[in-house]
Amino acid sequence: MTDDVEVRPITESEFTDWHRALATGFLRQPVLTPAQLDTRRRQFVPGRLLGAFDGPRCVATFRSFDQELTAVGGATLPADAISNVTVSPTHRRRGLLTRMMSQDLAAAKERGDAVATLIAAEYRIYGRYGFGPATTLTEWTVEVPRTGLDPRWSRPEGGARIDLVDAEDVRKLGPELHERVRRGTPGAVSRNELWWLSNTGAVRFDTEWTEPFYAVYRSAAGEVEGLVSYVSDDNWHDKQPYDTADVKWLLAATPAAERALWHYLCSVDWITTVKSGWRSPDDLLPQYLPDPRAARITTQADWLWVRILDVVRALEARTYDTAGSLVLEVVDRQGLAGGRFRLDASPEGASCTPTTDAPELTLDIAELASVWLGDQSVARLHALGRVQEERVGAAREADALLRTSGRPWCPDIF
Repeated sequence: MTDDVEVRPITESEFTDWHRALATGFLRQPVLTPAQLDTRRRQFVPGRLLGAFDGPRCVATFRSFDQELTAVGGATLPADAISNVTVSPTHRRRGLLTRMMSQDLAAAKERGDAVATLIAAEYRIYGRYGFGPATTLTEWTVEVPRTGLDPRWSRPEGGARIDLVDAEDVRKLGPELHERVRRGTPGAVSRNELWWLSNTGAVRFDTEWTEPFYAVYRSAAGEVEGLVSYVSDDNWHDKQPYDTADVKWLLAATPAAERALWHYLCSVDWITTVKSGWRSPDDLLPQYLPDPRAARITTQADWLWVRILDVVRALEARTYDTAGSLVLEVVDRQGLAGGRFRLDASPEGASCTPTTDAPELTLDIAELASVWLGDQSVARLHALGRVQEERVGAAREADALLRTSGRPWCPDIF
């Protein structure tokens, strides 16, 4: 019975059992070594790890942590980042996820978080909790011999340079560069110190670790404007190399840095294929190549999901390229952020206030999340029956306000 299962924050002494349930839910080896558990204890924050307990055994897991999310225009909002969500196969369909989610979102709203975020392993789970897909991810596979790039290229033009660096250098240079990049990237999220430690091998959550290569791009003035982390396989056939460079992540503060780093990856001897890693759907990578067809899309899917907890703060935080006014009826079945709001927006700023005026658009809180960062079209959602137009033409007017010239992008998984 569900009533026999207790949902509550775990204590530090229960972390081993909680982690066994987490590994079970993700179909991973359920028992970790003491060293691995000690490493993962770095993620323990009192009150932010929830467990469902059937007697002494943990049968469901849930973790959240503090994060910042970049809105359109560069403002950042405090976010409740959700991860490590599992329910053991013996306790499915008993409402445990709903209980954990409800408890966490209520606490997030009480803390003052404006949104919640997650990366959805399965599409159909999180919409019922008010989350909507807010960014899209694309991965390209580049056939290097087909690109048309000059095979004699060895360095950037104009006095810039690319240098190989070590993990310690990345931990020093990366955080400041990432801050510059993410504040200009709607949908990007903050990276804490543990992210940089674990993604450069200083802290290892898993026993398997392949040390990447790291390359830094410096402008002619010596400023760090780009970093890339990549690994390579070792694939030979008939005494010919057919190696693949697999990009773990690539950060670039300028188009020149981005172009040069992609050119660098395509110029490494023995590399015949480059896998781009997680990129924005309107990334410039294909257009940097003389033959854009050399970059083939191998993955395109929803990525960051957002749950708005404060409609006023979310809509006032972002910028707008045009002026307009709309009355929105926001439906929130969880009762956390719904209501009727008047949005008055212009390039000079925006105000969002509760109102009793007649609504012009009615939409679920999840649909509002999908259009908030500009990735989804209100008119398309209206055509799908997921947005109700109370005044003819309101959907297209909403698109004019909310759509952006570039698509949002979240480079991270969490």
